[in-house]
Amino acid sequence: QVQLVESGGDLVQPGGSLRLSCTASGNIYRINAMDWYRQAPGKGRDFVATLTWSRGDTTYADSVKGRFAVSRDTAKRTVFLQMVNLKPEDTAVYYCHAGILPSGSLKYSDYWGQGTQVTVSS
Repeated sequence: QVQLVESGGDLVQPGGSLRLSCTASGNIYRINAMDWYRQAPGKGRDFVATLTWSRGDTTYADSVKGRFAVSRDTAKRTVFLQMVNLKPEDTAVYYCHAGILPSGSLKYSDYWGQGTQVTVSS
């Protein structure tokens, strides 16, 4: 079984910073990419950022460019989302997603973490 576990969500004041982590574990042969999505109350789940595992290429949603940075620790199979200059509109549950080829499988599958709450409020 493959699992994604997020951590790092918290209550922070506007202008503050947070770093989220997501660790993949289990029967993993290869990771294609790891991504971050977020879902604000009453809204759909939106793309935030993605990172390709082998090359480390990144892509960001326009709303977070220049404020969020995604990085990885390949040895620990962990992706990070560093968030600075947080705004109230960044308040959401943040989800980690990964495209993973499990050991013994012939195709990649999608996996999601359980989510971590980020609240930006004074």
